[in-house]
Amino acid sequence: MTAVGGGATGASGPGGADALRVNEAVAIPRAELEARASRSGGAGGQHVNTSSTRIELRWNIAASRAVDEATRATLLERLATRTDGEGVLRIVASNRRSQLQNREAAEARLAEVVRAALVKEKPRKKTRPSRAAREKRLEEKRRNSERKRNRRGEL
Repeated sequence: MTAVGGGATGASGPGGADALRVNEAVAIPRAELEARASRSGGAGGQHVNTSSTRIELRWNIAASRAVDEATRATLLERLATRTDGEGVLRIVASNRRSQLQNREAAEARLAEVVRAALVKEKPRKKTRPSRAAREKRLEEKRRNSERKRNRRGEL
């Protein structure tokens, strides 16, 4: 595998060419992203045998300066199944025939994964069944009980 430079490609957004914009609060500096290119498998004829188009993008969440401690803890907790023991998130893209397109796809996927992990879940509001709903449930239980009691007498 060979290393690939951190060029100004992909969904940079308002953060500029040197950062991958995740949301309003988080932008990952491209210097923190490690991209490696390797040969991609699958269809593509002779081209696939000679070109290193598969991109593996790695971001060390545990050592990143792009997020504060609380955000880092949230990311490490929610992305625990996708990170290795050192807290490195790994995204692979190999569905395009171009290294540039695969890098852009990997960066977009990385931003989407991090964005999804940062979404705060709304707390569940406890609700109580209405009086009518409770009575309906109890009446249904009585009907079922009666139905089963009637079956016993038929044997």
